Amino acid sequence: MDNHQELTLVQPSFSLTEQASLSLLQAAINKAAELGIKATVSVVDASGRQLAFLKMAGSFLVSSELARKKAITAAGMGLNTVDLENVLASAPPRVLEGLNQAGDFTVIGGGVPLYRNGILVGGVGVSGGSEDEDIECARFAAQVLAS
Repeated sequence: MDNHQELTLVQPSFSLTEQASLSLLQAAINKAAELGIKATVSVVDASGRQLAFLKMAGSFLVSSELARKKAITAAGMGLNTVDLENVLASAPPRVLEGLNQAGDFTVIGGGVPLYRNGILVGGVGVSGGSEDEDIECARFAAQVLAS
């Protein structure tokens, strides 16, 4: 490297606040109630650490783990979970198999990455309805950061 090239050692980042996390939860459960489903919602930061979680009364037990996995996957990959299957379609089958065995990964729809000013700040995952309903709830929640 010559003296004219600058090495970037840090980059700017944003962190989700408690208020943002609560607003994301509220938006997702409002949409779930509107759709008539009992959902579980997880919000994670960009590193996949859970910041907020809400399980609506009557939601399925398995939804708790799925919502968390969806949020972590969306944050970790920077993509909607429903889109990952197509993105990985050209990769050898062992790639998807390996990712699924990693534990906190899923291609089930309902996980949406959260961006603020083009910077990945986390993910939201919703589980409890059909895949389409979960996707709708998660996308609705993600709009909180757009406004």
